[in-house]
Amino acid sequence: MKLLKDILYGVGLSAISGSTNIMVNAVCFDSRTVGMDDVFVAIKGILADGHKFIESAINQGAKAIICEKLPAQMVNGVTYAEVDNGNSALAVMASNFYDNPSKNLKLVGITGTNGKTTVSTLLYQLFKKAGYKVGLISTIKIMVDDEEYPTSHTTPDALTINRHLSFMNKAGVEFCFMEVSSHGIHQKRSEGLVFAGAVFTNITHDHLDYHKTFAEYRDTKKTLFDNLSKKAFALTNIDDKNGLVMLQNTKARKYTYALRTYADYRAQILESQFDGQLLKIGDHELWAKLIGNFNAYNILAIYATADLLGLETLEILRLLSELENVDGRFQYYISKEKIKAIVDYAHTPDALKNVLDTINTLRTGNENVITVVGCGGDRDRSKRPVMGHIASELSSKAIFTSDNPRTENPNTIISEMESGVEPQNEKKVLSIENRKQAIKTACQMAAANDIILVAGKGHETYQESQGKRIDFDDFEIVKDLLKSLNK
Repeated sequence: MKLLKDILYGVGLSAISGSTNIMVNAVCFDSRTVGMDDVFVAIKGILADGHKFIESAINQGAKAIICEKLPAQMVNGVTYAEVDNGNSALAVMASNFYDNPSKNLKLVGITGTNGKTTVSTLLYQLFKKAGYKVGLISTIKIMVDDEEYPTSHTTPDALTINRHLSFMNKAGVEFCFMEVSSHGIHQKRSEGLVFAGAVFTNITHDHLDYHKTFAEYRDTKKTLFDNLSKKAFALTNIDDKNGLVMLQNTKARKYTYALRTYADYRAQILESQFDGQLLKIGDHELWAKLIGNFNAYNILAIYATADLLGLETLEILRLLSELENVDGRFQYYISKEKIKAIVDYAHTPDALKNVLDTINTLRTGNENVITVVGCGGDRDRSKRPVMGHIASELSSKAIFTSDNPRTENPNTIISEMESGVEPQNEKKVLSIENRKQAIKTACQMAAANDIILVAGKGHETYQESQGKRIDFDDFEIVKDLLKSLNK
């Protein structure tokens, strides 16, 4: 238990009723989880307003209520505190409740449209290989050194983040690498954390259903850098036209990386094959198992981050050469008939174009490229025709299918993708709503040496439709189908 006044340290309070000199058991923002002597933070969310559940929280034993507007009637014996922003208050309170765990390790935040998962996961792996105790907070999972925990958001809620950072403190973790999404920044989930550094990978068309404008999306990501201290480092990709924007107001030490322009950290692609690429980083050559221009940027970001955190150059290069692809990121399987099946999380126009450009650069020209792709439901609709155009333009054949339709009709999503196909590419396109049937069709169409790209879901092991999740793993499905069809 902790004193409420200690948990509220640093939270801007506009009004208070009752004593803060009371012991509370836990901090909650979901009224269903409230227990005796807890403090309940009422959050105005996208789908629900926590203020409607204040009475329920008190009935379940809440001893204190943190809210953006004090209720008209207050219960005797319950402390009420009014704040400007419930999300911000929750983040600071979560950090205080768990004794500010981010101060006791070196926390590095990675943000950008594409590359966050690869960079954070491979930094975790690299530092593990270097002999350190390491933490990871990513889209795929949370790692407390060797202990794995599931996660449902790219950037978890503030309580989850701080609870696991506290676990990391207890486990003696020295470094933690964390994906920081624009949603997470906007909803203040990363507020109150002390970052040793931040990395910007790139920014492209995504999440405009949430942020409304590209400028808002970009400026939300920039907030991560604006809040860094003088002791921290800010590392940005200046080949991206918004890369320098991230550094404009930061107090942190500024560093840049690039493939095309002059930067503090620079790399060249000397050779590229399906099993890896030869890079020149500074004066050193490196053979990496990850392929494609986009992965060259990821590798360079990892190299620069490791350097800024104090690892030796030759050790970084050696460890980078040992790293494997992250699950669902250009993960491939080659059948007995030499059909290459590639599964990638590419779910934005830029990511899909990057993957297809890489494939087309590596192919000899005689192979067909068959792309299976869909777009998620209840998400940014404006990217659907763009995704349809890219898939049909850069593939020999494109099969449009469902992704995670969520509450939308998958055929409506597919129709919106079809609207982006130009007349000369219409004959290259098939539409098959059932994703497994779409993948099976691609496998049946493929001949020896052809390349199948299954894009959009990557590491996900489920498909979400009408509030239900069914087991669905693109990589396992395409691998099993190729084995069974070619017996």
